[in-house]
Amino acid sequence: MTDHSEIAQAVAAGRYIMICGPTAAGKSAAALALAEQVGGTVINADSMQVYSDLRVVTARPGPDDEARAPHRLYGIVDGGERASVASWLDLAAEAVDEARNAGSLPIIVGGTGMYLQAARDGIAPIPEVPAEIHRACLEELAARGGAAFREELSKLDEETASRLFDGDSQRLVRAMGVVRATGRPISAWQSDPHQGALAGEAVAISVMPPRADTYARIDRRFAQMMEEGAVEEVEALAERGLDPSLPVMKAIGVREILAMQAGEISRGRAIELASRDSRHYAKRQMTWIRNNYRAQISIDEKFSTRFVKEIFSILLK
Repeated sequence: MTDHSEIAQAVAAGRYIMICGPTAAGKSAAALALAEQVGGTVINADSMQVYSDLRVVTARPGPDDEARAPHRLYGIVDGGERASVASWLDLAAEAVDEARNAGSLPIIVGGTGMYLQAARDGIAPIPEVPAEIHRACLEELAARGGAAFREELSKLDEETASRLFDGDSQRLVRAMGVVRATGRPISAWQSDPHQGALAGEAVAISVMPPRADTYARIDRRFAQMMEEGAVEEVEALAERGLDPSLPVMKAIGVREILAMQAGEISRGRAIELASRDSRHYAKRQMTWIRNNYRAQISIDEKFSTRFVKEIFSILLK
């Protein structure tokens, strides 16, 4: 473990670690290794790992990992609810404060760009969309399809519509809901001054192994998940009869396992499709990291003590 006085110095200075990487890149392992080295607290910034229903499918840290270092904001939201960036940011601020009060270095880790960007830069004060408007937008999207829905959005918020894809259902519905509820495009709200950024200064680390290595891990990982309880998790989730539009129902692997259990596809095909979707998601994450993340340290190999020294050279400046 690093000298306690150095840790106390970093904590007192209000600094924290932020680790970002695509799915299956090894960022959680890096966060845990660092937490053990410095006596840190691992704080989740993955929008799917906040849900309690899917530990295996979302690759949440297991009990053994959680016993090695404090973990916060994992499995804290019921699958019947919708987590938001704003609610996560409030909880993250509390978790960071708790870690600092305990003399522990906060280590925020995840691959959800919106969460990480909010932590560093704050968020625009966009009003909540009433449930009935959100539901109406969902129904309209289902009835009209993504292309027609996005075309309609472009009449009300051309800037946002131009940035979204036809298949980006969650963001399309969110943008349409905001403009219908407030009369103001979400792009206009987003241009307002942001607020709520985490106190202190982040040391931003990216975990970006070669793409081929990440894709190979993705292909192995979902097959392993199927052996470790993913099917049983999804069956238990299905028994709840939740609204299929809820985020937890859209986690990669849920649709494929449900189709497998219904006899619509084989086990091998379910693994193939879920792995494909994970690769596509990882590619989008890599693009976001390169264009938006502003990493100070980039890790493209297995995490080691060499990186701890590099991190602390920046942390203690």
